[in-house]
Amino acid sequence: MNNVNRPVRKKDAMQILMGKPVYTDDIAPSNCLVVKVLRSPHANAIIEDINTFVAEKVPGIEAIYTWKDIDQNSRRFTLAGQTYPEPSPYDRLILDRHVRFVGDVVAIVAGEDEKCVDKALKLIKVKYNVLEPVLDFRKSKDGEILVHPEENWESLCPVGADNKRNLCAHDVSGSGDVDAVLADCDIVFERTYHTKANQQAMMETFRTFCTIDTYGRLNVVSSTQIVFHCRRIISNALHIPKSMIRVTKPRIGGGFGAKQSSVSEIYPAFVTWMTKKPSKIVFTREESQIASSPRHEMEITVRLGAMKDGHIRAVDLYTLSNTGAYGEHGPTTVGLSGHKSIPLYGRVEAFRFGYDVVYTNVMSAGAYRGYGATQGLFAMESTVNELASMLKMDPIELREKNIVKEGDIMPAYYGEPNSSCALDRCLKRVKEMIDWDNKYPVRKISETKVRAVGMAMAMQGSGISGVDVGSATLKVNDDGFYTMRIAAADMGTGCDTILAQIAAEVLECSVDDITVLGADTDASPYDSGSYASSTTYVTGKAVEKCAIQLKEQICKLGAKLLGCDVDKAEFDGKCVTDIDSKKSIALGDIATASMAGNDIALEAAQSHTSKTSPPPFMVGAAEIEVDLQTGEVEVVDYAAAVDCGTPINPNLARVQAEGGILQGIGMALTEDITYDDKGRMAQNSFMQYKIPTRVDIGRIRVEFESSYEHNGPFGAKSIGEVVINTPLGAVADAVYNATGLRFRELPITPEKIAMGLLNKDRQ
Repeated sequence: MNNVNRPVRKKDAMQILMGKPVYTDDIAPSNCLVVKVLRSPHANAIIEDINTFVAEKVPGIEAIYTWKDIDQNSRRFTLAGQTYPEPSPYDRLILDRHVRFVGDVVAIVAGEDEKCVDKALKLIKVKYNVLEPVLDFRKSKDGEILVHPEENWESLCPVGADNKRNLCAHDVSGSGDVDAVLADCDIVFERTYHTKANQQAMMETFRTFCTIDTYGRLNVVSSTQIVFHCRRIISNALHIPKSMIRVTKPRIGGGFGAKQSSVSEIYPAFVTWMTKKPSKIVFTREESQIASSPRHEMEITVRLGAMKDGHIRAVDLYTLSNTGAYGEHGPTTVGLSGHKSIPLYGRVEAFRFGYDVVYTNVMSAGAYRGYGATQGLFAMESTVNELASMLKMDPIELREKNIVKEGDIMPAYYGEPNSSCALDRCLKRVKEMIDWDNKYPVRKISETKVRAVGMAMAMQGSGISGVDVGSATLKVNDDGFYTMRIAAADMGTGCDTILAQIAAEVLECSVDDITVLGADTDASPYDSGSYASSTTYVTGKAVEKCAIQLKEQICKLGAKLLGCDVDKAEFDGKCVTDIDSKKSIALGDIATASMAGNDIALEAAQSHTSKTSPPPFMVGAAEIEVDLQTGEVEVVDYAAAVDCGTPINPNLARVQAEGGILQGIGMALTEDITYDDKGRMAQNSFMQYKIPTRVDIGRIRVEFESSYEHNGPFGAKSIGEVVINTPLGAVADAVYNATGLRFRELPITPEKIAMGLLNKDRQ
């Protein structure tokens, strides 16, 4: 292959490297009204009165909007970027009289500059009827305090939601008689794990600007992953036709799922629609920390049944998920906690998977890389590592006995066959990379320091089967170069480049010959958006099909110009040749000829959806150094092997993996979220919320063990999310091997280790 499986440089690399104006705030008009919001200091309250009279007199203030400007009985909406009908409940208003978490929006202020807006925000007087909040998600279900008592709350899909029970979703599924199989097992044990509401912490905060165009339409430019879903969300929120809204995205400074919710768009959209003036909002880092869309806090209980030889026979898994004040992505993230962890163990005879997703009065959660699988895999892999310890068996050997194999029907994976799988080879590769046999479980370095290793496996999916749609259009231009239009959102992942590589491989041209225009609801073909690990697998297949169709069109016009039958015309990327006469015509000449007296369009459009979601697989092993006096943990080496089918661009795939591993290490060791008894979050900046940087970690090494997925473009599967999922279990087990302490709540901080060792010594 000439373009696929090659380390092609990203198309936007030089513009970003040179600091060119490519991001949302860089390209916003200079005359935008500055939009900011007043946020609630209370976790649960009814606004009794709000006085904006003095604030409106501040010079430069254009408008101030409160709940009085919104019909409180109008249809609610969701900010979740999901295919309609959204599983997430319709439970929001632009401005609600009932505020439900510290940071919920009380008023929207628009003015000519930040100074006047900041002054006006301080002058708004609000009288609250403060209510008792629900802060403990374990006490929310069927509790006396309802987070959403309103009658116009609405659930569009049968996900087990009931606002009168504080339930955003509920379900139980399974296969086989779990209780009978467990009763027949040699070993049965149960463990409970707790993960926090981690922040995506992307460098570019949420930001949007809006204008009114020549035709009176609302133009929204935003740092978003979901232009088409975003258009629907704005339409629902403002109660205006979708035909009056256009959404585009420029370069995105990171998203990791945060921008799969329309966190910032509705506020400037409302201001611009009401005033007909340009406006913009740029979230501060504090706002992004306290009022965004972090990972769902989950408590996961795993009951495992196994034989003394290591055969895992049954899994009973229950997840309690905290969606916070609103239900964005609540019904869908929770499913992955079981459906993307249990299937790793292909010899399981029976499983049961139940869950509840509950409302509470804390910041609402949303999508974050891994999307629920991360939490479930931490629980599942930690339980399996504990089983290995009980059996005095090497955890890699234990997994080799139990892993799913290619061709298996995967348990708890919707009946899908495992159509491509190199998980067994990933296990062997990581074992070699980390020098497992010589390092497992622990080595003494000095009187106070030890080094230990731990490992874990992971899987994800490749798009949402039977739901996600990817599309592409391609056309031939003057001189024979191509333009490709897509609506997948490049968030720094390089998907513009990867999709161009797929097209170039089919069209037998250079990637530089393909210009990419992306994510514009007016100009792009429909695409669900960049989430659920769908872009390369789903949209990539649409691009492949589109390029094949365009190639046929080129041959058709070339044959006409050569005077031969189309089945005798052959295109090699440069010329169309009559295979009989050997006469040929250059692509540039064909493009020129298409512009006069021609009825054969040199343009193609294709959409693609997939009935299956073939999982990528990954194995990771962490080597850590622990100071037994202070509890400090340093990850000195992390080795990973990934099966993502055929990597379209190995360099970009490796960078994806390295970044995801670093995020997973942060979730395991440093990233913490805590609330006080009033519902106020402590970690509202990077001073308190500690994300690791590249210099905080030793080596991160990633290798690929390629399978070939026949349903993917050139054998590709996804890679974007699976890469965050192994560090949690691997690091936690390495800490156990180093200290003898099992931690089932993240993060594992030095304080927890030091106190655990101290209490252990006292026993």
